[in-house]
Amino acid sequence: MTQTIAIVGGGTGGTVLANRLADELKPELESGDVEVVLLSDGEDHVYKPTFLYVPFGKKTVDDARRPLADLVDRRIDVRNDRVEEIDTDGKRLTLRDGRPMRYDYLVLGLGAQLVPDELDGLAEGGHHFYGPEGAERLRDELADFTEGHLVLSVIGTPHMCPAAPVEFVLMADAWFRERGLRDDVEITYTYPIQRAHAIQNIADWASAEFEERDINLETFFNADEVDPDEGVLHSMEGKELDYDLLVGIPPHHGSDLVIDAGLSEDGWVDVDKHTLEATEAEDVYAIGDVADVPTSKAGSVAHYEAGAVADRLASQVRGQTPTATYQGKTICFIEAGMDEATFVDFEYGTQPTVREPSKPVHWAKLGYNESYWLTARGLL
Repeated sequence: MTQTIAIVGGGTGGTVLANRLADELKPELESGDVEVVLLSDGEDHVYKPTFLYVPFGKKTVDDARRPLADLVDRRIDVRNDRVEEIDTDGKRLTLRDGRPMRYDYLVLGLGAQLVPDELDGLAEGGHHFYGPEGAERLRDELADFTEGHLVLSVIGTPHMCPAAPVEFVLMADAWFRERGLRDDVEITYTYPIQRAHAIQNIADWASAEFEERDINLETFFNADEVDPDEGVLHSMEGKELDYDLLVGIPPHHGSDLVIDAGLSEDGWVDVDKHTLEATEAEDVYAIGDVADVPTSKAGSVAHYEAGAVADRLASQVRGQTPTATYQGKTICFIEAGMDEATFVDFEYGTQPTVREPSKPVHWAKLGYNESYWLTARGLL
């Protein structure tokens, strides 16, 4: 009987995993002993880090999209369908039109969901760059912004691309300087804990950069309400910030599918941080943003997790004991302006070293953004 591996989600983790399985299980796929089905609610694959560049006119939202079918090996069954229900006891998925689909192994790559409406006034009074529509609206606002107070507030944690808010304000600082507007634009960055970033070494580096560039830093600022009429951001601590342009990193949620399936209480799949196996169900894995692991919600995490899960699944379908593990490997480029960048890499239990920003690293980041499509195809 054919063994079915179902992958739910066509983001970085799901796409890389599908292509890795196409290589590792080539004999089994060609003989029909195994099938891999990639289910995605949409025909496009989206590379979300591109959206950071849209507000500054460096990229367009179309640069972030490619047809998913063009990125996935032909031996993978790619289906544009939505999963409505997961039954882990019966190993069955319910699809959009009510059709059931059985599986032997399930991998969830559902990503994270933006929920700006969770904070009163944010949807009406704030902007963000975490999605195509938001990035385009922010681009239009920045194009006409010549003076006033720009506030970036990290409202929701955890969130995708944890370094992106730091990148945005450093890029905005350089962008306004290039246009001779920086003296007329005040920039403030807020973060909900008592430092500028969750990772201490990045927080220390960012704080020094902010001070050098005259960027205000407000820590322990937990946004509570946005008053779009008055242009005021209120915090739970009783602080108020007047703004002329608010960039709010919106709250993120996990998946209701995960909660309904009993895989966690908060929508982030409870997993073993090394094997990525769900703790509440057998033969279920989670990768990418939806997996509750103690590291960043970043594309590189999904990439490395996919490699470990591909190796484990290949062993399991062959009746072998899986031994591959994920050790928390994370790599992150961080823009330090419009023409310099740094990067960090770390694993579970380690602190990253933040290198001196440079132009070569900036160009390396832009080069990786272009070559990402080869990574998604499994060619890098």
